[in-house]
Amino acid sequence: MNRDWELLKKEYQEKINASMDLANLEQLRIELLGKKGSINGLMQEMKNLAADQKKEFGMAVNNLKQNVEAQFNKKLEQLKELQLQAQLEKEKIDITLPASQYKYGTLHPLTVVQQEIEDIFVAMGYSVVEGPEVEYDLYNFEKANIPHDHPSRDMQDTLYVDVKRLLRTQTTAIQMRVLEAQGNKLPIKVICPGKVYRRDDDDATHSHQFTQIEGLVVGEGITLADLKGTLELLARSMFGPEREVRLRQSYFPFTEPSQEIDVSCHVCGGKGCPVCKGSGWIEILGSGMVHPNVLEEAGIDSSKYSGFALGVGVERVAMLKYGIDDIRNFYNNNVGFLKNYKRFE
Repeated sequence: MNRDWELLKKEYQEKINASMDLANLEQLRIELLGKKGSINGLMQEMKNLAADQKKEFGMAVNNLKQNVEAQFNKKLEQLKELQLQAQLEKEKIDITLPASQYKYGTLHPLTVVQQEIEDIFVAMGYSVVEGPEVEYDLYNFEKANIPHDHPSRDMQDTLYVDVKRLLRTQTTAIQMRVLEAQGNKLPIKVICPGKVYRRDDDDATHSHQFTQIEGLVVGEGITLADLKGTLELLARSMFGPEREVRLRQSYFPFTEPSQEIDVSCHVCGGKGCPVCKGSGWIEILGSGMVHPNVLEEAGIDSSKYSGFALGVGVERVAMLKYGIDDIRNFYNNNVGFLKNYKRFE
């Protein structure tokens, strides 16, 4: 049986070269080299040949098969390379384009203000001390010289857990623990930040939960002048170097004398405006000299040692510093509110 093997090679090679993708090439491979393909079909013809023709015919078919396989492998590598180049071209990155803008979370305004206050005091040599939020009446009231008949002990003001424990109403409780633990290791210079809780109705300026930072200094020769100097540094660091401080007489059970602290309005510079209600001053915290009864309760000789204490509301400072008009904004998890304070990043 005569065959033009070179013509077959040329025909198959043209078909292979005409394949433009891997799927088409695989389909052609099955047609030519598969079990039911054209080349295996040629092998079936050997049974019709004379014995002396079979060897020559078989060698020719094998030669054709090897040639076709070689052409297939060559074409396969070419198509794979083209496919890879196309994929790389599709996935390439234009480094001249602007970078993607990722969204990052920001620190909460209260966290930022608290850290700012802590940094100011740490720079003055204070230590930061924390304490439990569920506190004993002993530390929250009794050791702070708050009598049993004081209104702040009433159920309508304090959130009691049981007869002995409550959600602390002031971080003064931490100060009482510090005095008890370090009364024989004077001097003491600490600030006590943390959440406090009151039985209060929430509105624009009041919250049942808020953040306090209280400071305590106890040692020899501590005077009201030391307190005022500390307050001036705090006010000017938080509200600007031109701020003035005013002390007004007040009353707190754990300090004597006690003062409310005002700073000159940072909006009008003390001239009077809606923010300061025309007075030129804004109240920011309470303070005073530590009451002798508090020192004696901690085993500290009040005739030899003295000290001062101060307490600042973090929400109050944040509202004044950044013009926030509703304390509830700090707690309602409104992402839109936080987006307005990119300066806190």
